[in-house]
Amino acid sequence: MLDFLNRMFSRDGGNSKNIAKERLRLVLVHDRSSVSPEIMEALKEDLIKVISSYLEIDERSLEVNLNNDEASVALVANIPVLGLKRRNV
Repeated sequence: MLDFLNRMFSRDGGNSKNIAKERLRLVLVHDRSSVSPEIMEALKEDLIKVISSYLEIDERSLEVNLNNDEASVALVANIPVLGLKRRNV
């Protein structure tokens, strides 16, 4: 029983915790912007694909949000850059 409680209230950044957090974030973004979670995830994947062809990025820490203002919606992306990729031309 103690083991179960430790797992439930652990501060460990477990994988299921991160997945649940990401899903909740996508649901909140959808509620705020009327954009489906599937479209937000596709947008995030496209950003990763394009940006990672030029830069080394930390995909696990990447955050993409839509912020609503009274008059507009802004796409806000926090993309940790690890380094530049060398391209042979």
